[in-house]
Amino acid sequence: MDLRKLKTLIDLVSDSNVSELEITEAEGRVRIVKGGPVVTTVAPLQVAAPVAAPAVAAPAAAPAADAAPAAAAGHEVKSPMVGTFYSAPSPGAKAFVQVGSQVKVGDTLCIIEAMKILNEIEADKAGVVKQVLGDNGQAVEYGQTLFVIE
Repeated sequence: MDLRKLKTLIDLVSDSNVSELEITEAEGRVRIVKGGPVVTTVAPLQVAAPVAAPAVAAPAAAPAADAAPAAAAGHEVKSPMVGTFYSAPSPGAKAFVQVGSQVKVGDTLCIIEAMKILNEIEADKAGVVKQVLGDNGQAVEYGQTLFVIE
């Protein structure tokens, strides 16, 4: 499912009296529940066309490959929620941190937008940023590693 379409569905649910929405399409299934954290699930369906399965399976494999090298490198800062990752306070502004930046506990690392609320993600450990794993403007999942601090 297209990310813009998914965001539109989340906005519709959050602005309405609907507490739960589930949609099934050729690419998979999405379930959005209001009243707590937004939960989205994309599961591949049994489809005869081989084109649909790789399109859904490929994004799931990429974060797993990125997480393995990060685990050995240092302290991982993980996403506390599902949302959109922003590396800077506004478009065109300088990023909060970059690889090699020195950070202290409480320094802002990024912003995650969830349900139209901007949440600052702060460093929970002092050190040097070794990896920035979040991509500006891209969706992040709960528990996804965003930064590695050493």
